[in-house]
Amino acid sequence: MSLEPGWYVDPAEPETRRWWDGEGWIGAPIPVDVTPPDGPPPAEPEPAATTPVTGSAPDRPTSGAPGGPTGRPVGPGPSGRPGHGWGQPGQPGQAGPWPGQPGQPGQAGPWPGQPGQPGQVGQQGPPPGWPYPQWPGRPPVPRPHGLPLASYGARLVARLIDLGVVFLLNVVVNGWFVYRYFEAIEPYLRETMRRALNGDTSTEGLPQIDDQAGGLQVAILLIATALWFAYEVPSMAARGQTFGKRVARVRALPIDADQPLGFGRATRRWSTMGLPTLLWYCCGLGLLLQFVDAVSPLFDQPLRQALHDKRAQTVVVQLPRDRPDPRTAPRDRADPPGDTP
Repeated sequence: MSLEPGWYVDPAEPETRRWWDGEGWIGAPIPVDVTPPDGPPPAEPEPAATTPVTGSAPDRPTSGAPGGPTGRPVGPGPSGRPGHGWGQPGQPGQAGPWPGQPGQPGQAGPWPGQPGQPGQVGQQGPPPGWPYPQWPGRPPVPRPHGLPLASYGARLVARLIDLGVVFLLNVVVNGWFVYRYFEAIEPYLRETMRRALNGDTSTEGLPQIDDQAGGLQVAILLIATALWFAYEVPSMAARGQTFGKRVARVRALPIDADQPLGFGRATRRWSTMGLPTLLWYCCGLGLLLQFVDAVSPLFDQPLRQALHDKRAQTVVVQLPRDRPDPRTAPRDRADPPGDTP
């Protein structure tokens, strides 16, 4: 980043200003609360070389020497110009840190010129050319509503248990329609399999699939989707948990508040992964969409949200094992609410 020439707060000495000529600091510093002149500082002669005396006080830069009032010399940098070796913005390893820069020694605090700091005028934010400070190391893992995020393994276990329950419901309710469907396509499948085993790839003379097969397939998918909806949405709306989530001790919560999802939010959350069931007959398109939704928490940071979580603005948390969930644990009617004597 190229910075226009002008008077700026010296990052090496926040109490002073110096002239930045576009490549480095030049001239002597002036107090930060003094109105700077309109142009660059006048040229000053270089100081005569002096021999240090043993036991004397530390050397201090003379008037006009390229250095700050703290006595830290500013030697020539790579460009050969005075003032290019100390305090040059944007040159790593050459510029000293402003107060509070992560990973640097010194007391943490606001950078020079931050609003609300006494004696700092005309400079907002970090010194010219310096990047904004970032979080040192990895940021902390979020804890929505004070609870840790559920791991992908716990969410996968909960989902597999729920799919097992929905499958058993389909065996009971949808079993007859599935039987009729395979009965309608069985002659076609048997003949196709026999020709494939004999190496015959012709399609002439294959038995026709019963006309009822298409209607049965639509009915099966509609019933399966309805059963999934009836199993998951009401329990998620009331408690944020299905049977599988209670077993895995995970719970879905809104991001903005620790409260039940409600019917509308639970429906939006379910529809992203449940409605693609109706597209299973489209060359497996529905299964592909559901697979993408199932693995999406692995690639989301920092809240590990699946696509259905993002649509409903929910997050899945892990419940502690040392105490029951107050929303699902039954209350003891013998002890009325109030102070314990």
